Amino acid sequence: MNAKVTVAYLIVVLIWSTTPLGIVWSSETVHPSMAVLLRMLIAAVLGTIVIMVGRIPFPVNKTAIKLYVYSAFGIFGGMSMAYLAARQLSSGIISLVFGLSPLISAVLARRLLNEPAFTILRKIALAVALVGLAIVCSENLSLNEDSWLGLIFILLAVFFFSLSGVLVKSVQITINPLSTTVGALALTLPCFILVWWLMDGTLPIEQWSLRSIYSILYLGVFGSLIGFVAYYFILQKLAASTVALVTLMTPVIALAIGAVFNQEPITEILIVGAILVMIGLALFLYGDRINRHIARLRL
Repeated sequence: MNAKVTVAYLIVVLIWSTTPLGIVWSSETVHPSMAVLLRMLIAAVLGTIVIMVGRIPFPVNKTAIKLYVYSAFGIFGGMSMAYLAARQLSSGIISLVFGLSPLISAVLARRLLNEPAFTILRKIALAVALVGLAIVCSENLSLNEDSWLGLIFILLAVFFFSLSGVLVKSVQITINPLSTTVGALALTLPCFILVWWLMDGTLPIEQWSLRSIYSILYLGVFGSLIGFVAYYFILQKLAASTVALVTLMTPVIALAIGAVFNQEPITEILIVGAILVMIGLALFLYGDRINRHIARLRL
């Protein structure tokens, strides 16, 4: 792994680990619908400037538009639900549930793209991860009666995000990831504006804290633009299994960051649930490969 790839990989891990806390902080004094709207607006403006200055191709043919629509589905559905969940859930829990996206994506791909059936080991891994998630959910429901609503929102966010990724895989086109991002953001901005108008419709800027404002700026520049470009860069340079390690590392780091910087409680039950989720995810991603390697060694 050369220096550029290493730096990009670390950037992705750092951004994905801090994004959940950024969502929580940005929604503290800014209505979630406005917080996510401002974040996407910043990313769209900066992305458009980069495309124009860098003269990056921005196709508008039928296939490209289809890709933008599928990508927009994940951005709008995933982000709007995640921001609504941020007022009931801690940043660590948000990251932990989002860590299940590879599993949800695989289940959806099996149904929608007719991918091969799961092996027994993958089924066991999925069951372990779901048990861990159930433990985490039960812990949150006992800590906060309103958490059930946040859990519904974040599960919907992961579903929309995963479904979008599966649909995007079905589109055969070579395109710059920044163009995909800007195209999707252009489609989602009117939707975010409509949601803000229906849910809030006010602009009480005098009530916004500096922490919320800085969090929105951070998420707009890093979470929605630089992080995305860095992710696709390492996806082109590294094996998919190496990139998938990000989903194993970020929930653990996010839990620690939330505890240190936002005094989010980490209980023994939460730790047990998180460990089961991580074990299930690791087995799902790498279990079959390890099995094949062991079988070759026996031969």
